[in-house]
Amino acid sequence: MPPGTPDGFEWAVGIEDTFIPQLGRSTGRVLDEYALTQHYERWREDLDLAASLGVRSMRYGIPWYRVNPAPGRFDWSWTDPVLEHMVERLGIAPIIDLVHYGCPLWMEREFLHPDYPRRVAEYAAAFAERYRHLVRSYTPLNEPLVNIRFGGYTGYWPPYRRGWRGWVALLLPIAQGMSRTIAALRELQPDARIVHVEATASYTADDPALQDALRFTRRRQLLPTDLLLGRVHEAHPMRSWLKAHGASEGTLRWLCDHPQEFDVMGVNFYPGMSAHRLVGTDGTARRAAYQGGGSELERVIRTFGQRYGRPVMITETSAIGSVLRRARWMDESVATVQRLRGEGVPIVGYTWWPMFSLVTWMWRSGRKDVGSYLGHMGLWDLRDDGHGGLDRAPTILVDRFRAYAADTLGSVGPLAGESSRAWERTR
Repeated sequence: MPPGTPDGFEWAVGIEDTFIPQLGRSTGRVLDEYALTQHYERWREDLDLAASLGVRSMRYGIPWYRVNPAPGRFDWSWTDPVLEHMVERLGIAPIIDLVHYGCPLWMEREFLHPDYPRRVAEYAAAFAERYRHLVRSYTPLNEPLVNIRFGGYTGYWPPYRRGWRGWVALLLPIAQGMSRTIAALRELQPDARIVHVEATASYTADDPALQDALRFTRRRQLLPTDLLLGRVHEAHPMRSWLKAHGASEGTLRWLCDHPQEFDVMGVNFYPGMSAHRLVGTDGTARRAAYQGGGSELERVIRTFGQRYGRPVMITETSAIGSVLRRARWMDESVATVQRLRGEGVPIVGYTWWPMFSLVTWMWRSGRKDVGSYLGHMGLWDLRDDGHGGLDRAPTILVDRFRAYAADTLGSVGPLAGESSRAWERTR
């Protein structure tokens, strides 16, 4: 049972915490969400807002590049008061995002630095050594697939690799880094709770000619987690593809020899971004996003939950746009959770992310002011106060979410039957 949740269900919120400290190539801009949303200065106010919702859990990111400014050196001057206030004063149990994109400035080539796996585990161990009296739950690295896609396939983020060889080049050290991070946490804190969070997506294809491409696409999104669990053995259907795109036999063997376990499967799902249909001609597929809903959310919960045999937590969900659009998705997604729990599917938590508006990632490559890049997805909207500040303006979603969280049995219901029967692990 999650800490602080006597009913066994974990309501949570999170603050967008993308950290890409390397300067944008054409703009010189840094993508640090805590700086852009003024959270560094307003952290106490923001945490108090979270507590006002009645939540007892919160996904919370640590700016690795700031707390680890040089190899082997750590600065906890900002995180000390933040975590003390969150845990000891407000009674909120954090799920710590150790890496939410990005690497420290001193780490040349970022994830491709030869010491990345060792250094990220060193940072995780230093954090746990200092805060294990306050923190039990950790996410080693948020959304491996997004890190890999943006840094290894599209070249949008450092280290600016492109194509499938770039994708595989980032996949492997990221998987090794997660493996070594979990091992370091378990050694220091045997009761650590590992919440593995992935950018899950629902893929479909109407064209019979694209069914092989669909099967391949679905398998590819499972690779980071399969590698972490040591499952990409000789018989794995994607092993030959990995080797054809640059994966070494030694690295694949190392991952098989160092399997790690996690406790909760975190699924991140956004109805406007996480549903894709494969389209194309002559068997050449490309993905096209469409507006998903509860059925697509169910598909990813079942896919990842059944494959990995872990209880599932919705670790990010929301909708971008009007308050009414967000409210409709909140109602639909909570209803989906209730229905699935009634069928015995072990969903153990729900996170609205972000708690307040974020600054979209286009800021880093754009040239307009921050206000032009606000993405309104939260319970509170960020509004310019006319004096350089960003007010946290409540929407109707604040009371709506608070009401759901206050009545777990009424909102998501009890978990039917024996949850272990809901999943049959497949290897």
